[in-house]
Amino acid sequence: MAKRVRGRTSRPGQRPPLQRQPARPVAPATAVVPSDELTAAEEARAAELEAVIVADERKTEDNSRRARSTKAAAARDPGPASSLSISAADEYAYVARDVRRIVLVGGSLIAILFGAWAITTATGIGPF
Repeated sequence: MAKRVRGRTSRPGQRPPLQRQPARPVAPATAVVPSDELTAAEEARAAELEAVIVADERKTEDNSRRARSTKAAAARDPGPASSLSISAADEYAYVARDVRRIVLVGGSLIAILFGAWAITTATGIGPF
């Protein structure tokens, strides 16, 4: 059995129900009855709009076809021959930069270890 509530009909934290007014009846004199037939002017306008839409679709299709053929031609023709090092330098410059940083860090660590070995050997500090 449902719990009865006085006053409010909504739960706490919820919006109260909307108070809607009943729909107004439409007067028969102002009601428009749609016809199933088009006038000659409406048919002409529809034909004109359809022709414009078809022309736009053809233009878009032609442009996309041209773009595809241009991309295909560019893919077939790689351009002037270049050495691997030039193309790698152009395309993978970030890889070369990262390799340089790795070599710099590794080389500096080896230099620090060699310097520490030289100092400990020269001063006699250490287990040997």
